[in-house]
Order: sequence, then structure tokens, then C-alpha cells
Amino acid sequence: MSDAPTKTDYRSTVFLPRTDFPMKAGLPQKEPVIKARWESEGLYQQIRQSRDGREKFILHDGPPYANGDIHIGHALNHILKDMVVRTQTLLGKDAPYVPGWDCHGLPIEWKVEEQYRKKKLNKDEVPVREFRAECRAYAQHWVDTQREQLKRLGIGGQWDKPYLTMNFSAEATIVSELFKFASSGQLYRGAKPVMWSPVEKTALAEAEIEYEDIVSTQIDVAFEIVESPIPELVGTHAVVWTTTPWTIPVNQAIAYGPEVEYVARRVNWAVREGPVVNPLVDGVVLAEKRLIEDLAKRGTFGLAETLWEGKGSDLAGIIARHPMHHLGGFFARPRPFLPGDFVTTDSGTGLVHMSPDHGEDDFELCKAHGIDPVFAVEADGKYREDWAWLGGQGSVINAKFNAPDGPICSNLREAGALLAASADYPHSYPHSWRSKAKVIYRCTPQWFISMDRALPLDHCAHFFQSRWENEGGAVAPFTKTGPTLRQLALNGIAATRWVPEKGRNRIRSMVAERPDWVLSRQRAWGVPIALFVDRKTGKPLIDAEVNARIVAAISREGVDAWDPDNAAAFLGKARNPGDYEMVTDILDVWFDSGCTHVFTLESGHWPDQRWPADLYLEGSDQHRGWFQSSLLESCGTRGRAPYNAVLTHGFTMDGKGLKMSKSVGNTVDPLKVMETNGADIIRLWALSVDYTEDHRIGDEILKGVADQYRKLRNTFRYLLGALDGFGDEEKLDDVSAWPELERYMLHLASDLDKQLRQAVEDFDFNAYTRLLTDFANEDLSAFFFDIRKDSLYCDAADSLKRRAYRTTLDILFHALVRWLAPVLVFTTEEVWGTRYPDAGSVHLLEWPEIPAVDADDAVWIGLRSLRTQVTEAIEPLRRDKVLGSSLEAEVTVPSTAEAAFLAELFITSTVHHGDSLSVTKSGHHKCGRCWRLLPEVESDGSLCARCTEVVA
Repeated sequence: MSDAPTKTDYRSTVFLPRTDFPMKAGLPQKEPVIKARWESEGLYQQIRQSRDGREKFILHDGPPYANGDIHIGHALNHILKDMVVRTQTLLGKDAPYVPGWDCHGLPIEWKVEEQYRKKKLNKDEVPVREFRAECRAYAQHWVDTQREQLKRLGIGGQWDKPYLTMNFSAEATIVSELFKFASSGQLYRGAKPVMWSPVEKTALAEAEIEYEDIVSTQIDVAFEIVESPIPELVGTHAVVWTTTPWTIPVNQAIAYGPEVEYVARRVNWAVREGPVVNPLVDGVVLAEKRLIEDLAKRGTFGLAETLWEGKGSDLAGIIARHPMHHLGGFFARPRPFLPGDFVTTDSGTGLVHMSPDHGEDDFELCKAHGIDPVFAVEADGKYREDWAWLGGQGSVINAKFNAPDGPICSNLREAGALLAASADYPHSYPHSWRSKAKVIYRCTPQWFISMDRALPLDHCAHFFQSRWENEGGAVAPFTKTGPTLRQLALNGIAATRWVPEKGRNRIRSMVAERPDWVLSRQRAWGVPIALFVDRKTGKPLIDAEVNARIVAAISREGVDAWDPDNAAAFLGKARNPGDYEMVTDILDVWFDSGCTHVFTLESGHWPDQRWPADLYLEGSDQHRGWFQSSLLESCGTRGRAPYNAVLTHGFTMDGKGLKMSKSVGNTVDPLKVMETNGADIIRLWALSVDYTEDHRIGDEILKGVADQYRKLRNTFRYLLGALDGFGDEEKLDDVSAWPELERYMLHLASDLDKQLRQAVEDFDFNAYTRLLTDFANEDLSAFFFDIRKDSLYCDAADSLKRRAYRTTLDILFHALVRWLAPVLVFTTEEVWGTRYPDAGSVHLLEWPEIPAVDADDAVWIGLRSLRTQVTEAIEPLRRDKVLGSSLEAEVTVPSTAEAAFLAELFITSTVHHGDSLSVTKSGHHKCGRCWRLLPEVESDGSLCARCTEVVA
């Protein structure tokens, strides 16, 4: 019995892709190795050298706080910054990046004090230099920690020399900038209510405040009218309503709305169940005409006849007395009725009790009528020990202290003045974003920068003329009086590019309405308000020589140089230290960070920087934070914003769109994601979301990102394998001689190039990343690669079609690896190193040049649509086992294109022209090498003409 004929194995004659580039990424293991190599080879310095002398692009880093590990918001923020820097570098620009940290302020003090409390130590008993040293060490620890974490994310920058607000040179610069505000008359000391944290014992800026929904005690308090131009109102009780009972002990007046309608009505206690503990039996209450009904409901009493009705303007000249008038002194003073245009009738009684110590409207109205603050509440929220009512008690933010059964309400009830009290009023209330404790308005002497004081012309002349000539009149020239800081800031906002554009209106409304800048803080860890105040005049000393000595000392010793022991040396021999008060307050940390543009961009410590910055980039909360403090600082000293453009991003929510919270347990830790998935996965996520809005991250989202990454990695793996052995001798330079498919792919790449450049210009990184992933998945993997597999595997090595294909792949490889380098910083380095192990880093390369090739888009859209229809028609036959693959199909299509070309496009063996689309199984034999079913193949396993020629 003879043996059956054996089929020839042609696998060795097929040109299959070959590469050592693994499909399994292993990013958590590979990325640290790549990062270490970058550091050892000095990649950042290499990039700087390669771009030396090129056009500059300066992104100035907004300083994160040196306190704790980075979170997912840090990751997104720095990846976006890195993307900006890397894409600008890819375009050939010199885009240095100096990272920085905010190192002073309350959060660090708070953490050091926590350590003290654990040791049962009192911070106030520790020498201030020792305390500052511990704060400095704490900040440095977290600078070092966060630096390594950000480097692990693949963020490139001058990590060996970041800027720190606690560097002595930076502290000296901040003081020097303060002196500019003092010299120009913009700085002043005054007493007005500011946001105050009794827990932290310091004033707070608006940017340090967050609002939370709480439930407070609401009370209605009766003030007896003792004098009135309207006789029938004498003896009547004006009723005020408040949700801050603790302010009643500091009340000094009552405000009414001049156009509001008021009514005085007799009280009927007959409707109340239980005892009446109130002197207003048969008494009369005065309130707004409609709200008096709500008052009666809260007080559970009835209302009888109306004794008087009129407008608020009729109430001018009325005097009431405080419910605790029997205590004498402050409480026995008359409480005048004052007209207030801020009085509303939305809630309450239409009469507002005035405490100039604890409200902005209260302060301004009382000040206009000669009523001054009394400073009854101390820094810790307790009343002064000598205060006649509740002296030494508090804290005023304590809920029990303000409760209906607390001391305030109990005393008012005993005095017969409490008409109603209930702990059931829901509203939004300000809290310190650091301690999470409630804050209060508290009038204290503070240092302010005026928003509306005209600057001296000699101060601003140096920046007006040059700006007006060089910038097309972005700032209006002031000829009679100088501009105000508010005017300059609003002009700066108008001259700045905002991405997204809605950021302009957001910050403009904030600046237009903001109060004067509260600059002082009553803490220890920060840059001092290094001023001497003349004890006789109360004015700060403005002396250039004194200022110079102070700045020089701080540049040598840091903030510890501002010490009473050095006062004589600072003042010089001509002045007596006893004649001056040495200010002990420190600066608002927002002033610190507002000065970073000075000591980073202007100082010369980083020679490759320049002022102003091309871009600031932070979260949208910085419209009231760093963007604004930098704007005000720069406008007050330089007349313009320190930036040409500002980009803002939204906040990262969990996978369900909820705010992340450690207590809820829905946070995503970027450090853990890097341990399990790798930094490139986080980067791909960050650059795929619409960062201009709030966006999401979670396990399922990261799984989708990882899948997208695998597709991109597979694209690179295919390119590396398909280009195995490709060299210059194989290239085809005459694009006009290429097949139409290759020319079409270059046309698509050229269009993509334009779109990517526009995305970089627009900082639209979501579009940038989406364009690349779509191109890799839809145009390359699912289309071009799929169609040309036959040519790559089976055409002769020197065939023009295969050479054109591989030349096109080479162009696409160089384009893709560059375009994706800012996104997948580690993976593209691995890809580049796999093909060019001795060619240096991929991040030294510049934007690719894509040949411009014309193609008829409409024709190709039609062909691709037809290809999709053919694929959909073949699929049911494959599913039913009629066809094993598309190569077994014989297709008839309504197209005039060349049949052989369509067969390549559809990946079928035969195509016929007809009136409609149909698919049948081919009756031809299968080539044993390329697997196509063709008429020329004599039997299954024998070769087609093309394969016969190649094998021969």
C-alpha cells in the first residue's frame, strides 16, 4: 500500500512579522527601570540642550501643598502639565518645566501641632525658631515624598532644583514684593470683619473657605422700643431673627429696609398651649408685614389688632434697648434703628440685628453712623473675660452653646426676650477647608491690600507706557490719576486667554466683587509682614535702606531673621527701635504663591525661564486661589497678569460621578494604580477624559483604559514586527508610484497631523488622544494592516507593493511613536528602544513630517462603506460554517472599481461587478501558501502564480 502524497509546508517561505516586543506590558516592573535610566542619563538636561536657542514656551507650575501623599487630582493635574510641556517640546520649542511647592502656612502648622498634642506638648510653649524648624522639616519631607511620586508618573522636569516657597531666596523675594505694595500705598492696616477660624486662631482668605450644609439654631429676639417719633411704637418690641445666637451679646443696632412695609400688631398668647414665660402678654411686636405671620407660627402665638403700619423709612430715629440692658455698661447703650439697603424679606422678620464685629454689612452700616466694633470675641472664639454677659465663655461656634437650651437662649428667655428658638434651620455655612471647623466673621486689626485705592502715577508709569505701545492698548493709559488694583486686574483678565473660555467670566465676577485682600495671619510658620509701624502715627515705615537690610537678612537666614533682636540693625543708627512696633503677623500663603512668578521666572535662579509665563494650569477652584492671587500680585507690582493664558480642569469624581471621600471609601489612589497597572494607564486615562468638566475614574473605567492601552500596544507590536529588517535600501521615495491604498493612508496621516497640531494649540488633549486611538484602531489595525497582511506575508520581498507598504509603515511608525510619546511616556520609550536601541530617547525627537498626498475622500468613504457591507454579508456565512474565512468568498458588488483592487480591499479571493451585493462560496482551489481561492490554482495545496514566482 503506497503512502498518500504529503502536502508541502510553505510556512518557511512566508514573511511573518518578527519582534521581541512583548504583548504583555509589565508596566509596574518596566517603568521604574526606564525612569532610572532617564535620571542616570540626564534626559531632562539632554532635552534642554537639544532645544537650546529655540522659541520658548513657559508653563509655570502652580505649587501643590507639601502635605501628604499625592492623590488622583494631583496626578491628573501634573499629567496635564506634562502633556503641555511635552507637546510643546515635540513641536520643537524650548519648554523647560520647574516644579514647585507651597511650603508655609496653616496646614503644616496644624500637622506639627497634632504631633505636639500627641506628646501632650503646648505649641505656644515651644520656642518659635524650634517650631519653625519642625515645620520646615515636615514640609521638606513631603516635598521629597511627592517629588518621587510625581516622577514615578513620568512627569519630566527639573526635579533636582524645584522652587520652594520656604527657600530663603524665595522668602526674601516675597518680602521684597510686600514692600512694593507698602511703597505704593496699596497696603494698609485696618479693623474690619474677616473670616476667622476660632479653631486655628487666624484670619482666613476666601480661597481657604468651603461651604457645607448644616442645621443651626434659629431664634427670634425682642428689643423693646424706648424712643420713637411714632408715639404708638414706644413700648413695642422690635423682633430680630438670627441663626447665630452668639452675635446677640455683641448687638449694637437694628437695621430696617427703607422701602419695606412694616406692621405693629398685638400678641395673643391664648392660642399657646402651656405656660407663657414672656412679658409680652398683651404686648405688641413689630416686624415686616408678611413675615410677622411666620414669626407668630415660630413663636406659637396669635396676632390681634394692628396698631401701626408703615414704611421702613418711617422708623428713622427709633431707639431700642438691648434685652440684657440690666447688665449696664455696653448693654445699657441705646440701640438705634438704621436704614440698610441689604435688608431683605426672604426670611426672618425684616429687621436685622447689627453687630459690627461680626458682619460686613453690619460693619459698614454701623461705621457710617459712628458705631465702632468692641472686639468682644477672642481669637479662640470665647468672649472676653471682662465681657459683662457670658464673659470667658464659648466657643461661639459650639452648637450646644447656641442651642435653645444653651446659655444664650436661657438668659434671653429669663429676660423675657426670646419669642422663639428651635435647632432646625438648614442652610449653607462657611468652614475652614483645613480643619473642617466652622468659621465666623470677626473684626480684628489686620493688614489689607486695597482693591480700589488709586495707585500713584509714579509707581505705575514704568509699566504703562511699554505695555500700551507693545500690547496694543491692553491696559488703558491713566493720565490724571493712577488705576486701582481692581481695574488693573480686570484689564489683565481681559487680555488673557482662558481655556475653557467660561473661566474668564468666573474669575472676572470674583475680582469685580471681591473685598480688599486680607493679607495678615496670626500664625508662626510663614513669611513675616516685615514692617515697622511708627508708634506715634500708626503708619508703616517706608525706607528703601531699611527694606534692603531686611531682605538681605532674610535671604541669608530665612524668616527667622525677622526677630526683635535684629530690630536695631534693620532700623539703623538714625532710628530708635522703641519708636516702632515690629509687626508679628505673617503673610497669607496665597501671597506667597502669588509671588512664585517673581522668584521663579524673573530671579535668574532658573536661567531658562522667562516672564511672563505662557500658561498657568490648575483646577477650576484656583480662580479664587492661585490664579487670582498671582493676578493681583503681578498687577499691583507690574501692571499686568503674570500669564498669557490660563487653563483650568474640573474635579475627579468616582466611577458613579460622586465626590471622592476617604470616609465613604470611594477614593482611587494613583500610587496603587501604578503598582498594579502602571503609570501609563493613569496617563492614558487623564488624557482621554474631558478634563474641562468634572470627570470620573473607577475600576471599570480603568479596565476600559487598560483595554485601550492593549490595542495601542498591539499596534506598535505589529509595526515593529512588520518592519523587521526594514532599511533605507527598501524605501520607496517616489510616493506618486505607490499603490492608491498607501497613498490614501498617507493622506489620512497628513490630515491627522493637522488635527493633532490644532488639538495641541487648543490644549484639547481629549481630542488629541482620541484621534490617535481611533486612527490606530480603525484606520490601521482594522483597515490598513488587515488589508495588507497578504502583501506583507506573501509578496516577494522586493515587490513594489510590499516595499510601498513597509515604507508607509515606517512613516507611520515614526509619526505614531512621536505623537504618542507625550501620552505614553514609558511605553513609547520601550517601543523606540526596541527598534533603535542605540538612538537615544524618543523624547528627544521632534514632531514628524508627513508627506502631503492628495486622495479623493468621497471615493474612499464610499469604498470603506462598501467594505463594511461586504464584511457584514460574509459574517452570517462564516457563522453558519458555509465559509471558513473571507478568502473563500466570491463577492459581487455594484462598483466600477478594479476587481483585483476590490478583492484586496475586501480580503476575498474574487470580486465580480453586478447590480447588487451578493456573496457565495468560491468553487476554486486554495493556494497552499497564501490561502486565496483562485482559478489558476490546480488543486488544494498547490500554488497560485504569485506564490509560485516568489517561492521559485
